[in-house]
Amino acid sequence: MSVESPITEDEVKEVEERERPRSAVIFETIRREGEADFERSSPALFWSAVAAGGSMTFSMITMGVLQAHLPDTPWRPLVASFGYTIGFLIVILGRQQLFTENTLTPLLPTFYSFTRWRFQQLLRLWTVILIGNLLAALASSALVAFSGAFPADTLNAFDDLARSATAHPFLTLFAKAIFAGWLIALLVWLLPMAEGSAVFVIVILTYVVAAGGFGHIIAGSIEAMFGAWHHVISWSDVLGFIVPTLLGNCVGGAAFVAAICTAEIASEHDALRRHRRV
Repeated sequence: MSVESPITEDEVKEVEERERPRSAVIFETIRREGEADFERSSPALFWSAVAAGGSMTFSMITMGVLQAHLPDTPWRPLVASFGYTIGFLIVILGRQQLFTENTLTPLLPTFYSFTRWRFQQLLRLWTVILIGNLLAALASSALVAFSGAFPADTLNAFDDLARSATAHPFLTLFAKAIFAGWLIALLVWLLPMAEGSAVFVIVILTYVVAAGGFGHIIAGSIEAMFGAWHHVISWSDVLGFIVPTLLGNCVGGAAFVAAICTAEIASEHDALRRHRRV
């Protein structure tokens, strides 16, 4: 027996507009983005990744500038961490290809409907984007180190960021990177429905990455590479940062987000099919 609604038809439409979308809607939005990325050529992905790697340098620059101009107090890192969000704002709003962002987007179609072609495209996508990001990080960190554009106090702040990024053993860097990968993948999951709040969502989640000291493979590599160019850490320290951070970001993005989201949507589809049979 149907129950008469206590509100008007116009109010019913307003309620429908205010309802939060089901997870399946968000999933399908990101899945289609992933499928579209599979069709992009390697040169297009590479140059977009180079742009992203260069843009991420502004996270280190802004953090260093803030740190250099703030008093040496216990709360200084909490304020300076807001500078970390700048690179992510440029990359995400500019639709540039960042490796951690792509741990979720192409994984959803791959997990949900696995084929050999999708797996091959996933590996191609990851390889091209990671190489482009890291090459740009290498070049842009050298530019910061040798350009003479920054005063001594700011360069000292960059040195501190490099030491801080690499001053942990392998397993600690790996664990920290898992949380960073988790947060960045969740950021990608939230953005399709963020609409006018996209900037707020990007700032808050990437701020947590910085404030928590969680390792991001590209942002952290820029800091570490600067430290190596500036001779405050060694290139072996850079490699010792890249390997566990890369692994941790992948685990955080894939295992904790993509697989869980795919399982949730698959369960919803199974329930819907059973309901239709009844």
